[in-house]
Amino acid sequence: MAKALSEAEISAGLAGLNNWMRDGDALVKEFAFESYLAGVAFASSVGVVAEGLGHHPDMAIGWRRVTVSFTTHDAGNKLSAKDMAAAAAVDGLGYPRS
Repeated sequence: MAKALSEAEISAGLAGLNNWMRDGDALVKEFAFESYLAGVAFASSVGVVAEGLGHHPDMAIGWRRVTVSFTTHDAGNKLSAKDMAAAAAVDGLGYPRS
């Protein structure tokens, strides 16, 4: 079972991420794209990264926007180090900033 992060650990983790926001017990970021299909391709890339990490986000695909949200279910639906690492890996894909 994953360990939930403390408030201090969450703050420190967010400081090291690129524009991810905390929404309750989730890390959330919205990505903007020039076309719908670019967003769909990004979501597919996020899925590949998530599968490799064994840590899967919720994603919402809209017109030229994709929202990615991470939380750790086996930490009581709280934030864990898995979420911070997964968010950093998604940023590592090099897609546009929100």
